[in-house]
Amino acid sequence: MGKQAAQRLDRHRFNLSKLNELEVRKQYQIEITNRFTALEKLNEDEDVNRIWGNIKHTIQTSAKESLRMHEWKQHKTWFDEECLGFLDQRKRAKMQWVQDPCQSNVDNLNSVRREVSRHFRNKRRNI
Repeated sequence: MGKQAAQRLDRHRFNLSKLNELEVRKQYQIEITNRFTALEKLNEDEDVNRIWGNIKHTIQTSAKESLRMHEWKQHKTWFDEECLGFLDQRKRAKMQWVQDPCQSNVDNLNSVRREVSRHFRNKRRNI
């Protein structure tokens, strides 16, 4: 998977342009320092992976509270929540096929793909 494809799959991005505003930047810095002082009080005998997970969670929580999430521009006006559900259904069928490539999973994946394609084609036509 290429870098651009991976970035497209990443649906949750922070609005980093808000860091250009002085007040938001100061608020973010204060939140990070407060959360890290709380992390320093934790036991140092913990697992390294758990400590890194705590650090990651701390940074993400602070960014969510102060920066908010980046709002995606909708280029396809026909694409809605129902379409997201169809995409999830297709993704689950594909993962099921990857885990167990038996004929029934292949048939299921093909039928789900046809159904999703038909739904998207009808949505585009109705606009």
